[in-house]
This record gives sequence, structure tokens and C-alpha cells, in this order.
Amino acid sequence: MEIIETQSETPICPHCEKSLRQILARKVKSKLGVRFLYFCQHCKKVLGVSHRKGFWMG
Repeated sequence: MEIIETQSETPICPHCEKSLRQILARKVKSKLGVRFLYFCQHCKKVLGVSHRKGFWMG
């Protein structure tokens, strides 16, 4: 599978179907480390969650 970087296309939110010019992020602290919630700037619905690895995880 090929990944092509582009600046000419704008993704849309899968919930409200508006163009995503920005994706908002919020840091969530827990005992297992720091996670980030990514959400739509328009409808505020969550698009994904990531995990920032600590030094012990590589």
C-alpha cells in the first residue's frame, strides 16, 4: 500500500461530515502514562486516542 502526502485534499469528520482544517487534542493523564484524545473542531466527537510511550516502553 502506498501512502501519498497531499496538501490539496481536506479530510472530513466521519461524524458531522464537515471539513477538518484542524484536529483538536486533549491530554489525558493516567497511572499508565499520558494519552491524547483527538476530536473534531466542529462536533467535538472523538476521532481517536493515542498513547505516548514512556522511556521504559522503547
